[in-house]
Amino acid sequence: MNPETLISVCLGIGLSASVGFRVFVPLFALSLAAYFDVWQLNESWQWIGSTTALITLGAATIVEIVAYFIPYIDNLLDTIAVPLAGIAGTVIMLSTVANLDPVITWSLAIIAGGGTAAAVAGTSSTTRLASTATTAGVANPIVSSFETGASLIMSGISIFIPFLAIFLAFGILFFVFKLFKKFKPSKPSSS
Repeated sequence: MNPETLISVCLGIGLSASVGFRVFVPLFALSLAAYFDVWQLNESWQWIGSTTALITLGAATIVEIVAYFIPYIDNLLDTIAVPLAGIAGTVIMLSTVANLDPVITWSLAIIAGGGTAAAVAGTSSTTRLASTATTAGVANPIVSSFETGASLIMSGISIFIPFLAIFLAFGILFFVFKLFKKFKPSKPSSS
């Protein structure tokens, strides 16, 4: 695998992990990067760097961030965010991965991109639901602040330091796995 392909895979996985926290933040970051020629996207995905896409994704990012600060609306958004995150993670991988056979690209996009985004989004959604249940939504803006910050930081690192982003994405997935194991109901022991 040549270095350009490896970097593009790292970028895609890093941005996909970021999608798990906020769907539109990494898409907007990728749009900015393509618009200012920081990253070249695949031919069929260059529209992401257009002025129209930049404005649309920027507006969607602002609406999404603000909506997540409203208790109960944030939980409603989470019901649609998990499947959207899977789709957005897949799209990001498809748009960034370079120089691979289409079968490998699509497989990587669905498994690594969509899977990473959905895993992070599912855990994020569960965290918010627990926050709503235990604090009546009072702590949800704190959770939202953390998630937005994580998405912004992860998006920036993914674009400017893709090799670091892949390690952070694996760290996030490891944390998600540990959190899942911690909250997974234990099987009752038989006597």
